[in-house]
Amino acid sequence: MENNGAVKSSQNPFDIFVTGARKGFHIAIHNLMPNVVMAYVLAEVLNLLGIMPFLGQVFAPLMGLFGLPGEAITVLLTAWLSSSAGTGVAVSLLAKGVLTGADVTILAPAIFLMGSQLQYMGRLLGVADVPKKYWPLLMLVSVINAAIAMCVMRLFI
Repeated sequence: MENNGAVKSSQNPFDIFVTGARKGFHIAIHNLMPNVVMAYVLAEVLNLLGIMPFLGQVFAPLMGLFGLPGEAITVLLTAWLSSSAGTGVAVSLLAKGVLTGADVTILAPAIFLMGSQLQYMGRLLGVADVPKKYWPLLMLVSVINAAIAMCVMRLFI
């Protein structure tokens, strides 16, 4: 039987595990880590420039509906750009004492329900040939789902 130059893949569970671990490490280092580092830098820059307290005051009424401090809006805004960045900002604010563990628990489902929309807009909706007139509605549905999830999480906490 002819091989046609195809590489024989191993069915050994150890080899499969090692291959998966290498791929996971590559994804973590090259895709996730830059977003998380960017999020920490963004949170620190906002603090140093005095923008974080300003955002906290401006968005306190809106975020108060979910039982969150106003600064939590930065988590949602960065999550809209990248889920891992939103997670990074949440952890940064948690480490600084701006958010509590309960606050992060309320924010967690929202991060992933509306996360990375800006990235996915072109990658998914464009490739799938979804008419552009539906894009804002699709984005809005995710934001509404995130708001509902935060309300539900607040009830449980």
